[in-house]
This record gives sequence, C-alpha cells and structure tokens, in this order.
Amino acid sequence: MSAALASRKLNPVPERLPVFDVEALRKDFPILSTSVHGKPLIYLDNAATTQKPPVVIDALRDYYEGQNANVHRGVHHLSQVATDLYEHARERMRAFINAAVSCEIVWTRGATEALNLVAHSYGRPHLGPGDEVLISHMEHHSNILPWQLLCEEKGAHLRVIPINDQGEIIMEEFDRLLSERTKIVAVVHVSNALGTINPVKEIVAKAHAVGAVVVVDGAQSAPHTPIDVRDLGCDFFAMSGHKMYGPTGIGILYGRADKFESMIPYQSGGDMILSVTFEKTVFNYLPHKFEAGTPHIEGAIALGVAVDYLMRLGMDRVAAHEHELLEYGTKVLQGVDGLRMVGTAREKAGVLSFVMDKAHPHDVGQILDEHGVAVRSGHHCAQPVMQRYGLAATTRASLGLYNTKADIDVLATALEDVNRIFS
Repeated sequence: MSAALASRKLNPVPERLPVFDVEALRKDFPILSTSVHGKPLIYLDNAATTQKPPVVIDALRDYYEGQNANVHRGVHHLSQVATDLYEHARERMRAFINAAVSCEIVWTRGATEALNLVAHSYGRPHLGPGDEVLISHMEHHSNILPWQLLCEEKGAHLRVIPINDQGEIIMEEFDRLLSERTKIVAVVHVSNALGTINPVKEIVAKAHAVGAVVVVDGAQSAPHTPIDVRDLGCDFFAMSGHKMYGPTGIGILYGRADKFESMIPYQSGGDMILSVTFEKTVFNYLPHKFEAGTPHIEGAIALGVAVDYLMRLGMDRVAAHEHELLEYGTKVLQGVDGLRMVGTAREKAGVLSFVMDKAHPHDVGQILDEHGVAVRSGHHCAQPVMQRYGLAATTRASLGLYNTKADIDVLATALEDVNRIFS
C-alpha cells in the first residue's frame, strides 16, 4: 500500500453473510421496488444485464467526488489513492476466480473485447494456413466472429462442434473433430440462449492433450456459480462486469501469465510501454502491456465492490438459490398451454428459453412487459442456436440472485394472458 493510503484502509476480504436471505437482499436493489405500466417490476432479463446494488453505485460516485485522478501516472495524493483502489480491485478479481497472480487479470470493456483481444494477440501470431479453431454450435456471436474473421485472414479452418436436441455439446463429435491441427478451442461456459453448462474441465483436458489452447467465454457463468480458473485449467477466461452486478463498460480477461508473456499487444498508446523512441518501443510488464490508454478506472473499482458483494453472499449459495428457481420455473412453465422449452440440458444455469404456439416471441415480450415482467425476446446474439432449432427467436427469462418463486408465478400468470389474447 502506498504512503497516500497509509491512513486509509482498503476494504478487507469480505466475510460471508451468515445466511442467504433473498427477501433481505432484494432491499439492496431499489429498482426492484419500482413499477412498470403500473405493475411491480419483475426483472427476468439478467442474462442481458443485472441490476446494481447501492454499494456499487456509491463506489462510482465516491470515485468522482473524492478520488478522481488518473492511475499509474502521478506522484500526487489523489493519483496514488486512485491507483491503489484500481489495483486493489484487480486483486479482488484474482481472488474471485482463483487466478494465481493479479497480473493474470487484464481489464477490458467486457467479455467481447476480452475475446477479441485473445483472437488478435494470441490467435494472429499462432494460427496459420490449414490450422483449425474449434467452437461450439451454441456460441454467442462474440465467440464466433473473432475466430471466423481470424480464420479467413490466416487461411485456417473454423470447425463447429454440434449440439443435440437438448442443447448439449455432443462430446463424441468434439473428440472426432479434435486433432493435432486444432490450435484453439473456444467454448462458452454457460450458454446465454439455452442455459447449458458445458463440461469445460473435460474439454480443456482433451484440448491440452493435443496441444490446443482453450478460451472460455465466462460471461454467463461468473455471476451464477463459483469459478476456479486453475481448477478448470483453461488458458483464457472472459467476463463482463455488467452481468455480475457491476457497471457497464468493464470486464476482465484472465490469461495464464506464460501465455500473456508470449502475446503481442492488442492496442498501443500510453501506459502499455516502458520506453518509446522512434527506433524501438519496449512494452510494459503484465498486465499493463494490454491496457493502453486511460482505463475505466471507476468501473474497475466498482466491479471490485460488486465482487465483494458476491463474495459476502457466497457464490455456492447464489448457485444453489438459482438452481432451485430454475427447477421451479421449469416445472411451472411446462404447465403453460402451448409453451415449449428450448434448451433442456441435464446441466443448466438459470435460463428459461421458450416459444409459444400462438404468439411470436416479440409479441410475448411486449405483453409480459404490460404485466411489469422484463424478459428478452430475439435471437440473443446466438443466431446459429436459433437456426439449429429452426427458430427465428425465443423468449428468454433469465434468473438472478434477487429473483424469487413469486417472480416466476407472475411470469406464468402473464403467459396465460398471452394465451388468452391469441386464442
């Protein structure tokens, strides 16, 4: 800790709350007490973005009111305070996913930028003609397009692991596609469109056996289940802060230090260098090598606070609560006439995607909104998934730590109104 913070104690590692009390923690999210069209808000669009507790909002305000300065660039008091808070947040992220060292945490704008960073900085130097990149059929566009563009540029081949009718990766097909030509395997941990939890640890072990590097899109898993990147064994892991009760425009890329060391910078400019001359530039040490320019300082600090909030709750208890809601929601929605679930994997997170016989998903979403129920209707930036099921779109209700069985009951009642309107 710098001298500037000698009298300012950074938040200690948070202690777990004695119990997980969903009714009590709902009070931490004032927006849940608001109304939509005269009805209480039922927020079931957590896969798109989560709501923010006051401690996160306060962290943003506190930075601008009392800590605002650029980081890593000043010897004055405010700069040192801001730098310490910023790097303290990085350490929090390290602990949250059990990375080995904090330099394995690179701040990004979110999972999308993190995946593009890997494609540019690792993929471009390591991929050549005839090489192969494996992705799954359930990937978000953010984990398709970077690899598709890279393969087109390098003359490499993009291979797609098929999924079954339940929305699970067909592991026998993965085994068949995997070969010594495979250089990169990029898979989602939890599907945003189906809720499927993929067997990432098994995928990593098999990919490493043929010398492939594994990139995991963790945007939908980090807010809902404990993450241990060392146990998973992956080489890279991408996360978005706004999906885990933090601000928008901030996220992280975890990468093994040895991989990061071998990579070229994604962007260039200030703070990612040690020295610059017109003849030669020497890049900065990790992680700053990949953090060009003034970063989203307040976003990083507030995301660290969001992670503290989650650690107090206990990610194991968050996962258990949401799993109970998922089982309840699945049972309730299956009782709605004309409703068909899309994504019925044995291992699922809190995503309830469905279609209805008589109503288009966009109409369903609009009618639910009139009941105060916020869901997502569309292809969810996963058009290949929709094509796999012969659909243009689904309606998706996605769960968060503050949701209750009563929320699902309101959803089911609103869906009965959809049936009434389109009968």
